[in-house]
Amino acid sequence: MATYEVNESSQQFEKTLADGNLDELNELKAFLFKESIRIEMEKRELEELKTKVFEDRQRLRDESEDVNKKIVSERARLRQDALFFEKKMDILKNGFESLEADRKALEKARKQFEQDRTMIGDSVKQLKNEEMAVFMFQGVNSLLALKKRYKDLLKIFHPDNMGGDHDMVLKINKTYEELRKNYEDSKII
Repeated sequence: MATYEVNESSQQFEKTLADGNLDELNELKAFLFKESIRIEMEKRELEELKTKVFEDRQRLRDESEDVNKKIVSERARLRQDALFFEKKMDILKNGFESLEADRKALEKARKQFEQDRTMIGDSVKQLKNEEMAVFMFQGVNSLLALKKRYKDLLKIFHPDNMGGDHDMVLKINKTYEELRKNYEDSKII
């Protein structure tokens, strides 16, 4: 029996068809049947492979579109984040500028306060304690107002208070007693 292969020449094939005996023709027929089945199987495999490649290509396109959409959305988010960051930076810069302006204004006010305090301190030092006590009771025009001013001054200069002054309290007491007597004497007359 002659075995037929796929790469057999067409002349030998035609010769067997024309001159071959029944066994050779049956063998050729079986070969052709097997070959057609093999070719059909390969066609199916190729079709399946083609379908699979098409599905893979479609899936790749879909994944590529998804990735592109994600990239676009991430770029948009990054742009928004950058704008948000710039706004925050502007707010911080403005805040720091405002703080610096406030600090300068506060420093200026502190210097002015120090100057005023020094000037007042110098003025106060120039006054004698007695004159100061009299000065503190200026503008009092009734006995009731005198008593109120006296109590307020004691609250301020009492020696138990921080910054209290015993000598000043003695001077305030002395001035209060003198003024009280003057008011009481003026009511009698």
